[in-house]
Amino acid sequence: MQPVSPQEFEELVSDALDTLPPELAARFDNVVVVVEDENEAEPDILGLYEGVSLTEREQYNGALPDRISLYRIPLCLMAEDLDHLVEEIAVTVVHEFAHHVGIDDDRLHELGWD
Repeated sequence: MQPVSPQEFEELVSDALDTLPPELAARFDNVVVVVEDENEAEPDILGLYEGVSLTEREQYNGALPDRISLYRIPLCLMAEDLDHLVEEIAVTVVHEFAHHVGIDDDRLHELGWD
């Protein structure tokens, strides 16, 4: 589908954040979510977690927030329609927050969050 406006996409991301499983949302610690058009280095990726996962933090005082980026253009282009976009945003949000809590891609695959 054609990309939705940045404002509409941000609203969809906000809605997805509101629907995160409570056990995952309760584990947020020093992390920010941002929306960008695309990743310059890897323009096809849907999202990216940058930081130190909760399972790896030692001597973490005073650190800048971890960052979860969601990429509007690739998410929109892969979606068949608005409902599919909403679903893919939700999956991407869960995927990136799972990295924040220390779940790697292999475990996410085992759990069905591809």
